[in-house]
This record gives sequence, structure tokens and C-alpha cells, in this order.
Amino acid sequence: MSATRSSKVSERVAAKASDPAPQKKKHDDDDGPSFGALFSAWIEAHRSSLLDSLRRLGKQPIGSFFTCLVMAIALSLPMGLSLLLSNVERLGGSWQRAAQVSLYLQLDASPSEGEGLVRQIKEMGGVADAEYISRDEALNEFQKQSGLGEALKELPENPLPGVVLVTPLEVDKAALEALRTRLAELPKVQQAQLDLVWVERLAAILKLGDRFVFGLTVLLVAALLLVIGNTIRLHIENRRTEIEVIKLVGGTDSYVRRPFLYMGALYGLGAGVLSWGVLAFGLDWLNDAVVKLAGLYGSDFALAGVPVSDGVSLLLGAVLLGYIGAWIAVARHLRELAPR
Repeated sequence: MSATRSSKVSERVAAKASDPAPQKKKHDDDDGPSFGALFSAWIEAHRSSLLDSLRRLGKQPIGSFFTCLVMAIALSLPMGLSLLLSNVERLGGSWQRAAQVSLYLQLDASPSEGEGLVRQIKEMGGVADAEYISRDEALNEFQKQSGLGEALKELPENPLPGVVLVTPLEVDKAALEALRTRLAELPKVQQAQLDLVWVERLAAILKLGDRFVFGLTVLLVAALLLVIGNTIRLHIENRRTEIEVIKLVGGTDSYVRRPFLYMGALYGLGAGVLSWGVLAFGLDWLNDAVVKLAGLYGSDFALAGVPVSDGVSLLLGAVLLGYIGAWIAVARHLRELAPR
């Protein structure tokens, strides 16, 4: 009886010793924290860095504002010039209309023949539109523009021919020359004239403007990186002792770098918002004078505001520039932040 009871006790001890549950529990403990816990810790670290950056900028509102204002002015210059160039291109009107082909008809061409010629030209390839101006209409328009109305009335007959204005589908010098040659061979056409000088001059001016804006953008982007880099460097120097203590107790470079990167991005965001506001106000202020000037020439032209897409691009670009400038500044000084 005693031997049997002793045997059962031994079996229970052996079974308990061989139970895999404690081993499994120990193995589970060795796996470390779960992915959810790690992700929550990562979010908390970034939230803490962002709030710390906002708090430090809030302690120096005037200095932070003027830093953002300097960056905003630098951002506004190339963006504003680019918007003005776009408006100048739109002011030039349709490139096709600027490159019209003028067909001077023979003096014996009747209005019906002119209208028939217009219908024939509209069916040709490479033509967007065609308009017939009769001899009487041409004379009336010339009298209004020249101021020689009374003198022209003394002429025995109208010396001006009928004109067909042809608007090309696209502006290409070789294609326009080929179109002019085809139009000159049409019946009742005495002369086909194409004037591309104005178009070529405007295109050259706009191309020069684009290059100037590109060069100015490169220079101002470099200046912005220097401004944000110098600003972040001052913040690093102000916190040098704190950073050395953090690194002394085991703080990583990424932990030290993170608040300054958020600070650079916040500077960029503030500069982008201010730049958008400056551009919107400047274009609206300039638009009053432009509308008055255009009205004197019988035009309803007005400056377009800042498109939403361009404004969003401006914000994203400013944030990116602030982030890059902060990264460069921290990377440059990080090796100097080792504890002494």
C-alpha cells in the first residue's frame, strides 16, 4: 500500500517536471513586446517630439515668426515670378491667333467668292478657324484706326482688298510655312502673309524668363537651406548640455535628431502658409492696376490668383526644405554632441 502510494507520488512529480507549460510561458516571455506595443511606443515618441518642438517654438514667438517670414519672402520671389510669367503667356492670347495667316484677295473677288474660300479653308488640315473680312469692312476699320476718314472718302473707289484671316491649329514654324504656301495657291488669293516675328519674340522672352526663374529658385533654395540650418544650429547650441546628458544615458542619434527635424518641418510649414498669403495678397493688389490698364486697351484681362495645386505644392516644398535643412544641420553637428 505504502509502495503503491509512493509510486503514484513519483509519477505525479515526474509528470509535473515534464509539463511543457512553464517552458512555453518562458519562451513567450523571451519573444519580447508585441508589434502593437512597439508601434504605440513609436507613435508616442514622435508625438512627444512634435509637442516638444511646438512648445519650444511657442516660447520664442517673435523670433519664430520672423524666421518663417524670411523663408516666406524667399519662397514668394520665384513662385511669384513663375505665376507672372504664366499670366504673361495667357496675356499673349492664343498663340494660334497671334500667328494668323492673312490672305489678301484680288480686287475683283466678290463677297460670295470670299465666303466660299472660307468654307474651303476650314476643311483643310492644320486650320483651326477662318474669317472673311470684306472690302467695305476693311475700309471702315482702316478709317477708324487711321483717322483719315475724310480723306479716304475722296478716293474714287475702295483700294483695299478683301481679307481672309486663317488661324492655324498649332504653332510650328515649318508647319506654318507649309500652310502659307498651300493657302497662297488657292484661287483669288493675291498674297499670303505670315508674321511670326511677334510670336518668336514672345517665346524668346518667356524662355528667358523661365531660365531666370529657375536660376533664382536654385539660389533661393540654397539660401533657405542656410537659413534653416543656421536656425537649427542655434537651437542645438542652446540644448548642448541637455543633449550630452541624453547621449550619456544611452540616447540614440535618432532620438536626439527627431525634435530638430520636426522643428525644421514646422518652420517650413509656417513659411509656406505665409508665402501663400503673401502671393495671394500681392497678386490681388497688383490686379487692380492690371485691370485698369487692360480696360484702356479694350481688354477684360485680369491676373489669375494662386491655383490651389500650386499652393499645396508650395506648402509641401516648404516643409520638405525645412526638413532637409534641419537634417543637414543636425547631421553636421551630431558628432560634436558626444558626452565629454
